[in-house]
Amino acid sequence: MRPVSVWQWSPWGLLLCLLCSSCLGSPSPSTDPEKRAGSQGLRFRLAGFPRKPYEGRVEIQRAGEWGTICDDDFTLQAAHVLCRELGFTEATGWTHSAKYGPGTGRIWLDNLSCSGTEQSVTECASRGWGNSDCTHDEDAGVICKDQRLPGFSDSNVIEVEHHLQVEEVRIRPAVGWGRRPLPVTEGLVEVRLPDGWSQVCDKGWSAHNSHVVCGMLGFPSEKRVNAAFYRLLAQRQQHSFGLHGVACMGTEAHLSLCSLEFYRANDTARCPGGGPAVVSCVPGPLYAASSGQKKQQQSKPQGEARVRLKGGAHPGEGRVEVLKASTWGTVCDRKWDLHAASVVCRELGFGSAREALSGARMGQGMGAIHLSEVRCSGQELSLWKCPHKNITAEDCSHSQDAGVRCNLPYTGAETRIRLSGGRSQHEGRVEVQIGGPGPLRWGLICGDDWGTLEAMVACRQLGLGYANHGLQETWYWDSGNITEVVMSGVRCTGTELSLDQCAHHGTHTTCKRTGTRFTAGVICSETASDLLLHSALVQETAYIEDRPLHMLYCAAEENCLASSARSANWPYGHRRLLRFSSQIHNLGRADFRPKAGRHSWVWHECHGHYHSMDIFTHYDILTPNGTKVAEGHKASFCLEDTECQEDVSKRYECANFGEQGITVGCWDLYRHDIDCQWIDITDVKPGNYILQVVINPNFEVAESDFTNNAMKCNCKYDGHRIWVHNCHIGDAFSEEANRRFERYPGQTSNQII
Repeated sequence: MRPVSVWQWSPWGLLLCLLCSSCLGSPSPSTDPEKRAGSQGLRFRLAGFPRKPYEGRVEIQRAGEWGTICDDDFTLQAAHVLCRELGFTEATGWTHSAKYGPGTGRIWLDNLSCSGTEQSVTECASRGWGNSDCTHDEDAGVICKDQRLPGFSDSNVIEVEHHLQVEEVRIRPAVGWGRRPLPVTEGLVEVRLPDGWSQVCDKGWSAHNSHVVCGMLGFPSEKRVNAAFYRLLAQRQQHSFGLHGVACMGTEAHLSLCSLEFYRANDTARCPGGGPAVVSCVPGPLYAASSGQKKQQQSKPQGEARVRLKGGAHPGEGRVEVLKASTWGTVCDRKWDLHAASVVCRELGFGSAREALSGARMGQGMGAIHLSEVRCSGQELSLWKCPHKNITAEDCSHSQDAGVRCNLPYTGAETRIRLSGGRSQHEGRVEVQIGGPGPLRWGLICGDDWGTLEAMVACRQLGLGYANHGLQETWYWDSGNITEVVMSGVRCTGTELSLDQCAHHGTHTTCKRTGTRFTAGVICSETASDLLLHSALVQETAYIEDRPLHMLYCAAEENCLASSARSANWPYGHRRLLRFSSQIHNLGRADFRPKAGRHSWVWHECHGHYHSMDIFTHYDILTPNGTKVAEGHKASFCLEDTECQEDVSKRYECANFGEQGITVGCWDLYRHDIDCQWIDITDVKPGNYILQVVINPNFEVAESDFTNNAMKCNCKYDGHRIWVHNCHIGDAFSEEANRRFERYPGQTSNQII
């Protein structure tokens, strides 16, 4: 039965009203959904630039005043409710930190909490109307599904902005359209308006305008053009102008943010005495070779970069890391905005920023946090030129690491590769397009030596993110119509933008296993794990143990001792072991799972556990010139969540043949006193060495970043004791600091130098 409201005029309600003096005031609202409190008189609209009609900053009109919503505690459920208020069926996403620009006026709602089923935003919990501690830099936005509610009328609730906006920009070559190599770097500026593509009048056009356009198209800078040539060409062509009076400051991330004017429909004389605006852009180093400007880029002196991106699924995106005092660290997201993000993007050879990311959206870093409250104007040549605050460990955490997504040039690389036969667009047999002087044709890739690194490049070229798996057999994805193998011997480093940049056999293909059954395939994913070793713990826990042979039968069975142990006088004597703890964190955006399924895990009776990976880590002792003198043969005992961050729950446990893996935000701890958690150094002579630990050495499992899988330490062994120091992740130091590390001079008078 439906519960009766005490405020309806029932006998109980009348009695309660007589007894309660508060009833004598203004009447309380009815629970009738058609008369929700506050819903009458509220209006909703989408605002901001750049955006499409179904996305934008959410603005609410209450008591005749328009205001915004703070992004604190905002969720997709709240976005669902707001999109329905706006007349759309549901939300597909939401944005924070004023992605569509800061609003003005009141901030009506803060800490908005909805379940997603509410009929109106007035039914959601919040701090109350107009009660907020936010600024407009925290305005929330929504991305709605482009599908209207049946019978919804725009005029009732949503206020549509009727003025035009620039939705897209492109460069059209003045000559040879369609035959120019990609990316196109010079030509006429065209903007897409609701009624199609139009050109821009060049009256008052400045270098600042060109800078903004080039940034939108993925280029870090612009250069002068041959104006006389284009003036002459303009006299022979018909033009369709839709935009004029463009005046940018040069720091805008999008042309819509500049001052500009649109021609009215009844304007007959457009751009009198002028011509179409023309730009010439300078591509970054990654794209210079394909546009014929490689020599120009190489002629510039280039030192070591002081800014880099880590953990991104696509080129030009990732967590921002900066180099300070020869050590790489992250940037705190406080006051992080599009201006600062654009400075980073241009510094790295991309265009302006498409999105400034906060809240460790590209995964958490590990180690130092170097910068906070970075405030850029957008004109700086480097992030280090922007005003900023130095930071201490108490100021910020890695859960606040800043990231970026940059605008990239269009190269057309994704049109030269495709997947076939898969169950979804993210998987399938890889087909590539080749062709020389003759017609282009599609073909397959030989599966020999195809692995995770090659699959990573294929998924990146397809725009599908990371590779979960690189498959050498794809008989279950037989598409039938493509049977020719056109590429073999593919070997990639994993950083290439397309497969044709990888080493391969060229026009002559050679396959050990013939037939379409043994061709390359991939399963792609937008997220991946990222394993890092806690290097400080290795340094703190390293020590030497002389362990009797009669206690090492189990370890010998699992091949955890040096080869010379086979000829030892068992069970007499001992082995000298360098022991240490290893704590392996997953700081990526997907759980780390073993490549092999449970059906192929190997039971080890001696230690009473399953091995889920044949090789999980390599433990080595190297001379300063890189020669290996001892190694630890360590397989994965098991992969499980030993400990996790406060807000993360454990998911994987090895006991009772449980699921194995490492959850995002958790770590797997192998204590120093566990069997095989050592390196057998019985045969190592006294001297200066490097201790190296490599996680996932054979790239069996996909990660967002393989460069941080190695950890190195300096160590000094005098035949009795060992000193381990200067432990660090392989890419945590500058190139110069790493070179100094390799030239470790040793130790004198008990003082490490």
